[in-house]
Amino acid sequence: MNMPRPLEAFIHWRRSAEPRVGKRALISVGVASALVGSWFPQISEPLRYLLAPKSPVIDAQKASDPVDGLIKLTAEQFAAAEFAVQPVHGGVLTRRINVPALVSADTDRVGHVAAKVVGTVAELRKNIGDWVESGETIAYLESREVADAKSDFLASLVSYNLQQQLFQREKGLFDKKITAEQAFLRAQTALSEAQLRLDLARQKLAALDLSEAEISALPKQPTSQLRRKEIRAPISGRVTERRASLGQPVGGEGELYVIADLSVVWADLSVALTDLPSVRQEQAAQLVASDGRRLDGSIIFVSPLLSQGTQSARVVARFQNPDLALRPGGLLTARIDLERLQVGAMIPRTAVQLVNREPSVFVRVSEGFVRRKIETGASDEESVEVVADLAPGELIATANTFALKAELGRLMPDLAE
Repeated sequence: MNMPRPLEAFIHWRRSAEPRVGKRALISVGVASALVGSWFPQISEPLRYLLAPKSPVIDAQKASDPVDGLIKLTAEQFAAAEFAVQPVHGGVLTRRINVPALVSADTDRVGHVAAKVVGTVAELRKNIGDWVESGETIAYLESREVADAKSDFLASLVSYNLQQQLFQREKGLFDKKITAEQAFLRAQTALSEAQLRLDLARQKLAALDLSEAEISALPKQPTSQLRRKEIRAPISGRVTERRASLGQPVGGEGELYVIADLSVVWADLSVALTDLPSVRQEQAAQLVASDGRRLDGSIIFVSPLLSQGTQSARVVARFQNPDLALRPGGLLTARIDLERLQVGAMIPRTAVQLVNREPSVFVRVSEGFVRRKIETGASDEESVEVVADLAPGELIATANTFALKAELGRLMPDLAE
């Protein structure tokens, strides 16, 4: 039997062609293939398969018998399709709600530095943004009120020391029966009165926010420094406001600084009336920061009152803020964990596909993936409980499972949804 000239030319080309084929040779092959396909269809199909590009994901020719639901994949196909797999494991399912959250400073960590006396600002040691430690001197005032209080204390101290010496003298004479009891009692009374005046003067200085160390050092303090008063930081934190200037007169209620420790912040959450029965103190909550991070916290207060306008209740949660990513005044989204359920086996939602209206997963085997119908139970936003037909430790596909479903539907049309 004589072979047609186009096919004979094609075979001759296949036998003599070099690994690198030029453009003219490719054109010749295309013409020869077209002629062969028109004369001998039974020959053209294998040729088309040889020349056609191969799919990097799933090769239909490598699929197994469709009855058992096995989709065969080579190692190259598995890597090209980027199928993520993970073992089935137990865990906790959590029912959450998302609510708006307004970040605010923890009121227990905000310090208002007040003057407490009438005077003028003599020195300001800190600026906005500076870090201060609790008890650190951050400003000085000059005050006549402070000078008068210190003078009263020093006078009372001198009087007390004098009366104490007189009392010791009278006591010695009385013990030796040299002086009368009446003189001894007068000395004792005078000492008690001097002690009372000294204690009142000390309390007045303490009310003006002078420490015990400052009061004890007053007898050695120069007279020119008596009118100066130290202003100390009530808490450790960062200066967020500076409300005074040098030489500015201030009153007893005037503020010099505002200091805030933002390592812990609050968030006011607005919870709807329908979800309020499930919210309680010490419940876990998450705050989604502006950069996408989730910060863990807990609820510290649930208001018994409802807002008339929104029919929602105020809920306050506390969050750790070590890197100051949460800024007071920011409006973010918070998640509240309402219920937590421990389950023996759970899988990601992305692993579940409906095949023939039945929840199914694709189990990893040595040759590829096998579709398996499962029975599901409880679920949350990210995971699903597996009640039956899947054991902990089995590897399942968790990404690009829609491609496996599509290939299974092509191989087994009866399972197409």
